[in-house]
Amino acid sequence: MKDITVRVFRFDPENDEKPHFQTYSASVSDGARVLHALHAIHNEHDPTLSYRYCCGSGQCGSCAVRVNGEPVLACMEEARDGMTVEPLDLPIVKDLVVDMGPYLDSLHALVPAPEFRMPTPDEVEEIKPLRSCIECLACVSACPALKVIDFAGPTAMRQELRLQLDPRDQQDRVTEAVGEGLFTCTSCQACWKVCPKDIQLPGKAIEKLRALANKKGLTLPRHQDVAQLVKETGRSVVRTETSFLEQIPEVLEPYGEVKGTVGFFVGCMYNQRLPQTALDAMEVLRRNGIRVIIPKEQVCCGSPLIRTGQVDFLDTLKRRNIDAFVFRNIDTVLTMCAGCGSTLKHDYKTPFKVMDINEVLTKYGIEPPARLPLKATYHDPCHLLRGQGIKNQPRELITQVVDLIEMPAICCGSGGGVKSGVPDEAAALGEKRREEIKKTGADIVISSCPFCEYHIRDHSDIPVKNVTTVLLEGYREKDRKAKEQKPC
Repeated sequence: MKDITVRVFRFDPENDEKPHFQTYSASVSDGARVLHALHAIHNEHDPTLSYRYCCGSGQCGSCAVRVNGEPVLACMEEARDGMTVEPLDLPIVKDLVVDMGPYLDSLHALVPAPEFRMPTPDEVEEIKPLRSCIECLACVSACPALKVIDFAGPTAMRQELRLQLDPRDQQDRVTEAVGEGLFTCTSCQACWKVCPKDIQLPGKAIEKLRALANKKGLTLPRHQDVAQLVKETGRSVVRTETSFLEQIPEVLEPYGEVKGTVGFFVGCMYNQRLPQTALDAMEVLRRNGIRVIIPKEQVCCGSPLIRTGQVDFLDTLKRRNIDAFVFRNIDTVLTMCAGCGSTLKHDYKTPFKVMDINEVLTKYGIEPPARLPLKATYHDPCHLLRGQGIKNQPRELITQVVDLIEMPAICCGSGGGVKSGVPDEAAALGEKRREEIKKTGADIVISSCPFCEYHIRDHSDIPVKNVTTVLLEGYREKDRKAKEQKPC
């Protein structure tokens, strides 16, 4: 047995004016789950503590809570000393018990078709990834869109596709899903990452529903405009200045010894809208011994089309991009756009390795920059943190040049076609990002995604910069100091 300290959310609407936290010491066995700690608190300290549980084996979903801010099943999450246990972000009944009823009651049930037909084996295989939901509502608690706009939510979207794929159901679930906010999902993947059954809701439900909606002509007009632009120009955004690809040669040699060679996939935003940021990144790579090969015929990766369900033109884009790097015998392709990187890693089948720039720089190691007298906060891009599992590498780089103040990793609102298709939602999420940035008291915001950087600039009172731009500023400061110290 061991003693652990647990901070628990308490609120009884009938007796308490406002919620509060209470700290308990609980005796539990090694390997105990959060549920065991709640049992110990209830039995040994406070029998008024309210929480739900049933099966105790991760099958019913009733014991879902948040531990240190993340939705989990209390019966499956290991109990740790100093943890904070809160209810899901849903209406509170008492303490850790939330009102799931209205949401679960809103989920659609199968409406039998006039002519009965059992699903074929292929249809069963399509439905399988959607059937393991235990309706714990962890995904609903984590969904940023639900905080700012009317949206049925990820569980409902999963159910809509599950029914749409079932030949025994007679309803038009695709049109129904569009009416329930299908295009308000930001593709942040928070729902997938907290799902105890690992249901890939964005890719296995949202994007598939959007593709079906596209076939019905229900794609949002602005999304159709983006797809047309990609077909006509190979890019998903119009350029606002001289593009990155127009400013550089195909090969950039490092300034010193060659540590490694990469091909660079620039992406639409850094090529067309934020070319200076890409140029900054090239300087950092060259300074750190990386030779960069940049095929000029590369085009949009297709991420904006995949996220909005417009996949008819996708194979053409994939073939052009893969061929561009294979032709040059490149075995490692570097990305600095989180969305492009996630797409190349997960939606392509490439004969080369794909690495984010933060991965490359930490792999080879960087020359120490000068420290800048700044406090910075870092915004985790959704397609980098959850899409590629990259969390520590940007922080390893950032902390070499500035002091880092953490803030919650929440979606800024620019992804999934939301910024173009549902701008009011994107703006509302951007304002939530502004609030969190302000709490940190930081001098600058740092990120590693062009869409995040571009969007947050509209919702930030302080400068927004890329990781590599801040590193370059550190190098320039280092060079300035070295020059001052040289004798005349």
